[in-house]
Amino acid sequence: MSLLIAKNKVTADELLTVATPASTDSFTPIGHAYLVDQMREAVARAGYGIKDEEHALARMGQRYFGGFVITGKNLDATDRQLVVGLRNAHDKSFAASVCIGNRMLVCENLCFSSDIKLARRHTTNIMRDIPRVLSEAVGRLISHFTDMTNRIESYKTIELDDNEAAGLIVQLADAGALPAREVYPTMQQFRTPNHPEFAGRSLWSLYNGVTECLKGGDLSKLPVRTMTMQSIFDARGGHRPIIEAEIDASELVMEA
Repeated sequence: MSLLIAKNKVTADELLTVATPASTDSFTPIGHAYLVDQMREAVARAGYGIKDEEHALARMGQRYFGGFVITGKNLDATDRQLVVGLRNAHDKSFAASVCIGNRMLVCENLCFSSDIKLARRHTTNIMRDIPRVLSEAVGRLISHFTDMTNRIESYKTIELDDNEAAGLIVQLADAGALPAREVYPTMQQFRTPNHPEFAGRSLWSLYNGVTECLKGGDLSKLPVRTMTMQSIFDARGGHRPIIEAEIDASELVMEA
């Protein structure tokens, strides 16, 4: 199985070859490999394990996305895995962050529920703060896993007709959570999903139709897209998250 659906995957060792730009008065870049090492240490300090990890680069190594499958007590399920994602950019395109989500095993779809920024921009104190912020993020794993369990059960109880499903899909596109080109393919996934496990006319069926159509897109945009989707679907499904998603409105305006 593949954790990250990306064309530009690299090994952890290859991350060491990516040069980190020099710091300036207003910008302190974080090395991709350094951030990965700090993530591993935070997971180990919390008593969890990493079952699998994958890494991808974009824009000639300027942008990084990594995924880590986390295992441990109270984090086991037969249908999904808990995933911690890392985003990092040397070109100032977005703030470094750690995001927490799930991967559905039957289809390898990723969906993130939170995006905790290490800093709004890479500031001077970020190197000092990274271990603390990563540890705080890892400390939320069980809450996020429980929250996703409750969300799934809530979504499964909400039946949708074609008109309501289409309205929600357009709402996602308007909010920047779904590229315009994926509007009709998402409707097709709702009607006839690629995976029979998601057949039906529930909000859960539509959720998986959306993540199926987002699969293989820009990984750096996936956290904010899926968090936006969940905020819209939670309102329809009556789900109240244990931990509110930290969505940066400035990142909702994205290219399709």
